[in-house]
Amino acid sequence: MAKDLSHLPGTGGGQPPQGAGHHQPPPITRYHSDGRPASDRNVILPLEVRQVDLILNRTHLIHELDFRVEAGRRTVILGPNGAGKSLTMRLCHGLIPPSRGRIDWRGPLGGNPQQVRRHQAMVFQKPVHLRRSVRENVAFILRKRGFGGEDLRARIDSALHRARLEHLATRPARALSMGEQQRLALARVWVMKPSILFLDEPTASLDPAATKDVEALILALHQASTTIFFASHDIGQAQRIADDVIFMSGGRILEQCPADMFFDRPATREGRAYIAGELLA
Repeated sequence: MAKDLSHLPGTGGGQPPQGAGHHQPPPITRYHSDGRPASDRNVILPLEVRQVDLILNRTHLIHELDFRVEAGRRTVILGPNGAGKSLTMRLCHGLIPPSRGRIDWRGPLGGNPQQVRRHQAMVFQKPVHLRRSVRENVAFILRKRGFGGEDLRARIDSALHRARLEHLATRPARALSMGEQQRLALARVWVMKPSILFLDEPTASLDPAATKDVEALILALHQASTTIFFASHDIGQAQRIADDVIFMSGGRILEQCPADMFFDRPATREGRAYIAGELLA
């Protein structure tokens, strides 16, 4: 039940944000993850998670995760604090190995670990930036991928324009506001052109205006063919973004279904209580 946010900056259409004047983002061009123009970036999806458990320090934190992420979808993991959303993100992104079960990438390049790493990205609640300028943070990603010269400069300019950060290009990245830092993190993702983007509650510390800007960039990335896998405890945000919902509590998946089905007719007592705003123990 993802709502139409085409009026937001970065998603096309509508009016520019206050203070932006006639300064509109450039039109979205679709590419493969290796930079070739195309209609679809997918080279590693679908992602299959089968009977995954996570046990750390003898504590069973994640129980029998079982789901599949299809290319082109916007999937939101929804649930209260401590549900296991962030751990699920880290498991899928390969930051921590599962104690049991399998995490498999089934796309054309999914059997190549180097390509799997190359074609995914993750944005955290607190972004991680280099001790360099805004511009150099974007340039670092592109140089690592072999870009240089005028092509490098053009790609940096395009990404900063998309994120509305051109006027901050020479500022130290770590001196930005939290909302600006998240936009910079997404500008770095923009130049990577990943098959899938994992987002671990990236707007949890932001005010509504900054949240709107970040959501607009996320939806622009999706429009450019990046699959979105998003963790949130914000029901309103999930309603704005999600095609599909995975609802978790206590380290377990309790429901997984299309978003409109979950929000209209949650199948579990816990799901109904969560939608009603009740606290889940």
